[in-house]
Amino acid sequence: MINAKQYGSAGPNLIVIHGLFGNADNWHSIAQSLSEHFTVHCIDLPNHGKSDNMTDASYPKMAEAVLDWATLNNIGAFYLLGHSMGGKVAMQMAAMATPGQIEKLIVVDIAPVDYQPSHTRILEGLKAVEESQPASRKAADALLSQYEPQLAVRQFLLKNLVKSEHGFTLELSIKNIAESYATILQKPIIENAINTPTLFIKGENSDYIIAAYQEETAALFPNASVKIIPGAGHWLHAEKPLPFTSLVKRFLQ
Repeated sequence: MINAKQYGSAGPNLIVIHGLFGNADNWHSIAQSLSEHFTVHCIDLPNHGKSDNMTDASYPKMAEAVLDWATLNNIGAFYLLGHSMGGKVAMQMAAMATPGQIEKLIVVDIAPVDYQPSHTRILEGLKAVEESQPASRKAADALLSQYEPQLAVRQFLLKNLVKSEHGFTLELSIKNIAESYATILQKPIIENAINTPTLFIKGENSDYIIAAYQEETAALFPNASVKIIPGAGHWLHAEKPLPFTSLVKRFLQ
């Protein structure tokens, strides 16, 4: 079961997919501003938020779960936007969808390539939070700070905290994510070039999309353009919401 939040009901359907350790709520303010023009569906990926857990969470399995959810909810053709790991899920969906099902695709700060591990300490920290069930948000942050020095990153991660019987726990399946992590780092499985009109949005200061990936990306997405948001990092939608939403609107309308 995929959990989703809907914003607006006026325009064409736009499905939004968060990144690793994220959830639908990360996109709340962006979805609100886009809901004037689109019917926005922010989903929780498997192992995240209120969606079901999934073992061996490969890109084809996650993509299939979202495509099945769209069918179940009578969403025919739609626009699709994915950030980071969600961008890889979105690219995988574009490879698996029926012709014309995905009208336009927006991939936010990720490329269809293999990545190096960079979340090992975060996974350890989240595991520690899950095991200790801290009594308060402050205690959870203090514990996580032993693994992740950046406050902004911790604040993002701790958006997954929920009250449980014995303290605070996480709305994440850390076990499944840790076990699928090597798979998550890999590129989506795309066998044929995808001709869907595609926009890649890159944060100027982010190293998730670099020049070295250009050739591989262009071969798989011949109908793609790239836009760069100045002064933004990997969390460009949170750092620069206005330029981000205007790029999205301009591309989709």
